[in-house]
Amino acid sequence: MASYEKFLQVGLALEPIHVGTGGTRIGRVDLSIVRDPVTQVPKIPGSSLAGVYRTYVAMAEHEKNSNRQINNKDWPIYPNCGGLGESQEKQAKTKGEKKYRRGHCGKGNCPVCTVFGFAKGKDQEGGFAGLAAFTDAHVLLFPVPTRQGPRWITCPDALRLICVEVAGVADDALYLDDEAGNPLNLGWLLLETRKCNQMDTIKSKLGGLNVPDYIRNPLALVPDRLFPHVVNSNLEVRTSVSINPETGAAEDKALFSYEALPRGTVLMWEIVVKNPQHFRIGNQPITAVTTPANVHEKARQAHPYLEHLGIGGMGTRGMGRVRVIYYNKRSDTGSVTCSESQPSQDEVESETRTQEVGGHE
Repeated sequence: MASYEKFLQVGLALEPIHVGTGGTRIGRVDLSIVRDPVTQVPKIPGSSLAGVYRTYVAMAEHEKNSNRQINNKDWPIYPNCGGLGESQEKQAKTKGEKKYRRGHCGKGNCPVCTVFGFAKGKDQEGGFAGLAAFTDAHVLLFPVPTRQGPRWITCPDALRLICVEVAGVADDALYLDDEAGNPLNLGWLLLETRKCNQMDTIKSKLGGLNVPDYIRNPLALVPDRLFPHVVNSNLEVRTSVSINPETGAAEDKALFSYEALPRGTVLMWEIVVKNPQHFRIGNQPITAVTTPANVHEKARQAHPYLEHLGIGGMGTRGMGRVRVIYYNKRSDTGSVTCSESQPSQDEVESETRTQEVGGHE
């Protein structure tokens, strides 16, 4: 059996998503979101995904076994195994409190500690790294307003995330599936339109990832160098203010603005899973999960919680909910070319067969 396996996840933002940088800065908004340092395209860090996955999986497992005990002591999976692993037992005894929270259990039969790791001992020493690793969630398709209605924009670099290699998208233009016509705006940016002969093949690949028709049909491509400008100039920006509880009016000098990925953004990330049979905890085999597929099955228990509880900040302001529309083992195949020449029917059928991906489990 392989030492590791990769599982592709595709998510659709049901509400705007704000994963902040942790502070304010001088610029267009006070609270900015995390961006890739090279492309400057917004993303969700893998650390943010790992944190919410762990918490939500602990919630799901707690519902199955809410009365768990270890060594005749109450040791609930949530919040104990879903947190940082810092035990408050010593602090509670010092203060004379009767109730305290223990940290990670660190047992080989705990689905949370084995999948996401745990910290034990002084200064978090003697822990386990966990069997699941999360990549950053990158923007695959981004919604932009146009005078013809919303268009979902992507670029060759973004399509490489799903192993689709696109050539011929180099000029400063908007590549569509219909004949070239009048220029079309992407927000404030006006671009000439060109036909992409292989757009059907790209849409077929996205259809295999359960991307809805209302997103695939108005699909458009731009060059890699334009994609960050299109995304960053069309982020959702909101303004909030603190309220004085005594007067019910806005607090003086408390106005702030923040940005977010808009509703309808399609994101892609991977969960890289190690083989549990290659690891031991305390010289004992791991029993909570036995195969990489089991590890992924445990991790994806977080998906219903992502859809309802969300990820990132500003959750009380209606942000963060993500619906995972596709999850499956990674298939690293597929290449298409957006050229002016029309490929033969045999070439199209061959490309389509190559790019087929398994559906939702």
